[in-house]
Amino acid sequence: MDVGIKSFGIYLPYYYMAREAISSAWETKGPKGKKSIANVDEDVVTMAVEAAMDCFRFVDRSDIKSLFFASTTAPYAEKAHSALISVACDLENHSVFTSDFAQSTRAGTNALMVACDAAKANDGRSTLVVASDMRKAYPKSSEELTLGDAAAALVIGGGDVLATIDGSLSLNDEIVDIWRNAGDAYISQGEGRFVVDKGYMRVMGEIVRAILGKYALEPKSIAKVVFPAAGAGNAAKLAKKCGFAPEQVQDTLLGSVGNSGTAQAFLGIIGALEGAKPGDKILVADYGSGANAFILTATKAIGKIRGFDTIQRFLGNRKEFGSYARYLSFREIAPAQPGSPFKLPASAAMTWREQNLNIRLHGSRCSECGATIFPVNRVCHACGAKDKYEEFRASDLVTKVFTYSVDKYAGRSDDPVLIQTVTEDGNGTHYYTIMTDFNVEDVSVGMDVEFTFRKMHSLGNFPNYYWKLRPLRREKRATI
Repeated sequence: MDVGIKSFGIYLPYYYMAREAISSAWETKGPKGKKSIANVDEDVVTMAVEAAMDCFRFVDRSDIKSLFFASTTAPYAEKAHSALISVACDLENHSVFTSDFAQSTRAGTNALMVACDAAKANDGRSTLVVASDMRKAYPKSSEELTLGDAAAALVIGGGDVLATIDGSLSLNDEIVDIWRNAGDAYISQGEGRFVVDKGYMRVMGEIVRAILGKYALEPKSIAKVVFPAAGAGNAAKLAKKCGFAPEQVQDTLLGSVGNSGTAQAFLGIIGALEGAKPGDKILVADYGSGANAFILTATKAIGKIRGFDTIQRFLGNRKEFGSYARYLSFREIAPAQPGSPFKLPASAAMTWREQNLNIRLHGSRCSECGATIFPVNRVCHACGAKDKYEEFRASDLVTKVFTYSVDKYAGRSDDPVLIQTVTEDGNGTHYYTIMTDFNVEDVSVGMDVEFTFRKMHSLGNFPNYYWKLRPLRREKRATI
């Protein structure tokens, strides 16, 4: 049985900043390009949910037997984020194994390697591997200009795959080049030439040569190489050193998204797959306290992703974020004045008890008359039947705005405009929540909106999540 990539998904935040906007705030000159900026209600968990759910275009949820989550910037120091992401994706608790991978920017490909081994050892069982990062750098540093927020996901398993994973190799290396101590907000790194020459170039060059030799491949036999790097120049220099032509180097979105940490390798893989033809070979090498490398081959099934253009869909639906001061506040580097304190205390017990509503976003469908209700209600409002219902998933729905109100002062001091929204689905069921990622002048009754998993607050000393609405950014998800 072939083991490989069965599906993929990405998420790029709605906002981006031009790097000139950051450098000009410091009255300096900086590189051109853009970096993705997570909204104030986003974190690596919400971005991971978006990328993971994007995978369900090509695989059914019931096929997923494991979920691995990789990040260097996850909110909890002690708690499994993969369990939360699995529930938000509405996966079955009793049949899905979850695990977190962390501490290195190659945590995503570490998880990918484990997922491949799991598929080979368990008759091709499918694992959803999702990588998400929001790394912070010191203000006015070069890293502040280059780090970007993103998430990407791959489903690894056997059977009908988009690309086979023909082989892999791993190399361990102990070097203090880029790090972040426990409790630190910002990354640190050593002297630039040392980091590049003795870290990235040495280790990546070694593993690329080793995997080509192991599988008797020449550089000319590779269609695309995916080399995540802190800068495009490093990837280009590595490619030349290893005998690859510039056109073989896959864009990992450093210029349009930024250095996205654990997600960068996956973004490169997805970009290569979207442009691949059957038989094309892809070499992936990922760096961080060593390196991982993979050889992929696109199959005939690659044709079914034609026209989706996942990456371009998100790049083409973004909004420029021009305020450096608001950026600092959003990232809690220089927080703005807080608003009035929220009065309702958060309850861990209630969060657990109501997770089918708040995290899975379930409503109820009457078994007697078929009427749908949100949230779940024991009594059907249409026929009066009691406790005769089944739960349904609302998070996949595209609904229409039924009514809304714009309050220009109800939000945070750095993000004051708040749109309270009621939407209606095809069955006439109404949903009430808040809108996000919007241009207020574009909001109208009857417009299509989709649900998006977001962070609401951190009362109770833990992140509290729920679902908001936003104008459409993804294509309709397949229901299989």
